[in-house]
Amino acid sequence: MPRVCFTLQVDPARLAEYRARHERVWPEMLAALADSGWHDYSLFLRADGLLVGFLVTDDFPAALAAMQARDVNARWQAEMAPFFLDLDHGAADRAMRPLDEVFNLAAQLAAETGETP
Repeated sequence: MPRVCFTLQVDPARLAEYRARHERVWPEMLAALADSGWHDYSLFLRADGLLVGFLVTDDFPAALAAMQARDVNARWQAEMAPFFLDLDHGAADRAMRPLDEVFNLAAQLAAETGETP
């Protein structure tokens, strides 16, 4: 299953509040993410506001589209937008900058042994 890693920039002046908002994400939002194909989804936040997200999904564009069709996502994105800098499209889920994976330990080990990762 493909892995996706992306970055966003949280306003450094709002890091504590951003962290607090993610301590208890709305149950409806959690269910929508899971139902839309977001698996093993994590967010990592650096002290300067760099946010790195990671997830596993069969089809990232489809998973994004499924979330964008959900009312709960529209409400969540509206509440979270003020926390981010440089939102190109007004919502964090539309401004994610996916990164190219350049190394995967499991894949290389599997290639060495002829196994499937």
